[in-house]
Amino acid sequence: MRESKNLEFKEQITNTFLKTVSAYANYGTGKIIFGRADNGEIVGIDDPVNACLNIENKINDSIKPNPNYDLSIDEKNKLVILTVNKGTDAPYFYKSKAYKRNDSATVEIDSVELSRLILVSKNISFDSLISAKQNLKFDTLQEALIRELDIKKITSDILVTLNLKKADSGYTNAGALLADQNDFRGIDLVRFGENINVMLDRQKYEHISILKEYQLALEKYRQYYQREEIHGSKRIIIETVPEKAFREAIANALVHRTWDVNAQIKVSMFDDRIEITSPGGLPEGISKQEYLAGQISILRNPIIAGIFFRLGLIEQFGTGVQRIFSEYQNSIVKPQFLIFDNSITVKLPILQTEPVDLSENEQKLYQLLKDKELSSTELVKSSGFGKTKVLKLLNSLISAGYITKVGKGRSTKYRVAK
Repeated sequence: MRESKNLEFKEQITNTFLKTVSAYANYGTGKIIFGRADNGEIVGIDDPVNACLNIENKINDSIKPNPNYDLSIDEKNKLVILTVNKGTDAPYFYKSKAYKRNDSATVEIDSVELSRLILVSKNISFDSLISAKQNLKFDTLQEALIRELDIKKITSDILVTLNLKKADSGYTNAGALLADQNDFRGIDLVRFGENINVMLDRQKYEHISILKEYQLALEKYRQYYQREEIHGSKRIIIETVPEKAFREAIANALVHRTWDVNAQIKVSMFDDRIEITSPGGLPEGISKQEYLAGQISILRNPIIAGIFFRLGLIEQFGTGVQRIFSEYQNSIVKPQFLIFDNSITVKLPILQTEPVDLSENEQKLYQLLKDKELSSTELVKSSGFGKTKVLKLLNSLISAGYITKVGKGRSTKYRVAK
């Protein structure tokens, strides 16, 4: 047994465990086992009953507001098990500081994340807060609404109806983001050459309406990943990266990113792919599996999402990832989603019907996996390569989007991306 994000060991009862109590109450249920060393070795507690009283007193005296928790005793091993439940009154403070778990460590959260935690606890979104900037104009938004919703002109009542303005207090952050000029960082778009040291084109779209940023990014996409061919009397547009996939990815980045951090959306364009990195990981309450499967949609910026939905820039909430995958159903290389605590990267490869630029050894592994799932051990036997070489080749094929992992640990297998 090892320590993890939701499990911590304490050999003795010292006040350091109170930071982890704050973390679990703030972000997610977890357990602290007293009487285990950091390496998992059982050392036991001399008087578990008295230890429970000690732990209870420390929590009640030190954590504000008081969290919901349970204490139990493992009589056989003389362990005390503290289960701290995620609370509904976050943030939970220990000595006026709030904490979170970072892998198996407990760390203090910064002021931005503290503000975010307070908003989530009160079910308030950042885009619904009143903007610091109130001298706003909406020519770009007005053009879009006239075109898509057939209105004649933006009025104050329309802005209030769209939640871009509050009648009694002014424009919201959503209003500022959709205004012609604002103070928000936008998109940093780079077209690379043969490597990342060669920048052929760089454009920064920021401090303008996110609708304008979306349109300008789309124009750059069309410049580099679309071409026209004449077939008989018809002019055909050929896409190397599907436009619908790019539209969905860039719209999702604008809609779902965290706007309370001073960071840009990064769009990196290469000959063989586009990478879109947006600030902010997954919203609280949604797992990576749920996100990729499109089973649930938790909107970080519901007002912005509503505007993009009304304008037809996104479709039904929660279907974006699946719509991107559907554009690659006939391609052997698939999109990839890299999910981190503070960012999400979407990789959109060029469409391919046959593997390209694979080494002879990579091609051999790809062919072995074409019709079946195999473990690395099975691939070693079938290919004749050593274990280290097989793992290196597999990582290369995964990075390129040709194959994917299935399962975890000893049950891990590999297959061609579907």
